[in-house]
Amino acid sequence: MSDYIYMLESHLSTDQNRVVEEVQAAAGQANVNLFLTGGAMRDMLAGFRIRDLDFSVEGNALKVAKMVGDRTSAKTAALDENRKCVELVFAGGVTAQIGMSRQERYARTGAKPQVTPATIQEDLRGRDFTCNAIALSLNKASRGLLLDPMNGLADIERRELRLTNAYAFYDDPSRLLRLARFRVRLGFTIEERTQMQVANAREAEVEKLIPPRVFFEELKQISTEDSPAEILKALEEAGLLSLFSPALSGPKANLQGLARFEKLARLLPDEPRTRAARQGPFFFALTEKLNAKEKQALIKSTEMRKPDVDVWQRVEGRAKKLETAMRSARIKKASQVYFVVAEAAPEDVLFVLYHSAVKPVQERLKNYFQKYLPAIQEVAPEEWAAVDAKAGARKNKARDEFIADRLDRRVRKPAPSPVPPVVEAPRPMMRGRGPGYQ
Repeated sequence: MSDYIYMLESHLSTDQNRVVEEVQAAAGQANVNLFLTGGAMRDMLAGFRIRDLDFSVEGNALKVAKMVGDRTSAKTAALDENRKCVELVFAGGVTAQIGMSRQERYARTGAKPQVTPATIQEDLRGRDFTCNAIALSLNKASRGLLLDPMNGLADIERRELRLTNAYAFYDDPSRLLRLARFRVRLGFTIEERTQMQVANAREAEVEKLIPPRVFFEELKQISTEDSPAEILKALEEAGLLSLFSPALSGPKANLQGLARFEKLARLLPDEPRTRAARQGPFFFALTEKLNAKEKQALIKSTEMRKPDVDVWQRVEGRAKKLETAMRSARIKKASQVYFVVAEAAPEDVLFVLYHSAVKPVQERLKNYFQKYLPAIQEVAPEEWAAVDAKAGARKNKARDEFIADRLDRRVRKPAPSPVPPVVEAPRPMMRGRGPGYQ
């Protein structure tokens, strides 16, 4: 086995490894070449957790995506007909992008690109930054072969962000926004020549040609980051934040509130679904200092669509039920807190954490993540097997009773640890719905 294949498999979760296998099988059936590319390769080689899977296909990517969907019941989250690219969401929240290996040519700065099929080498040479221009072959004859035509691996080792070509910002000015986000997320410096290219592009005012919808997509990406406040601060320092909306610049940027938001967001499990759930609460925190007119201007300037507006503006109303439950005098036991939070949608939980000023609500939610949830996560598979073996058809009820006993009696008497055969893991720690993908 290739060292890179071993590295990949060790970086992926069980669900992600399963998705890689399914996409490989579909590509093999379609008789096309398949590569893992982009952010997944960058994160693996830089030692970060892989959030999303990016696949490039030398051939009909839409056909491969359909075959994967048919095999797995994955849902289509986004489709780009021009680039022949599909984003799929799988059970468990794993996201994967399957796109055609392509070349993009721009008639003018910020224009919609003319897309043509290309080899993987041509595709990589046309990407934004060298750290994103690396691919791993997943084909039978060359599985594990690393493709790095722009020497991106060396830049990752130097922890530098470098453009693949001198015209990258002129072709797609939105790369200026991504540069700020990647710099904060990865902790990389900007290579000296790339800094000069930034200055040249800004002197030409290419940022004024970024399409409005791109600003929303970028904010949505920022909402899933570990340090959204720092990213927005970097954008403001670069003079780019006001492009999203003039109201967001200066004292109304609410960087202090967003710093508190990101700290609270880290309490939730680091899973695809809970990261996606940050979108609504993030937009609430982002716009907390804006008046109604300024919020409407932001919606217009970013071409925000109604479903996206609803995710943001309805989260407060949806979360009131959870806050009411959390402040109830009837809740006296740890297990009662556990079951209420476990059943809640993660976006509601995060919103209440951020917004509620009621001290018992804050204490109960933090106890859930810092005490009760870890206590249940400590339960060994053998213990769950013992519970299930005794329960028969009453498995769910038996597990609830076991959880209640473990949490409510935990301080006085540790739960026993029998060792029967291993069966399925405990039910999900948070069973509420998520708001979407990303």
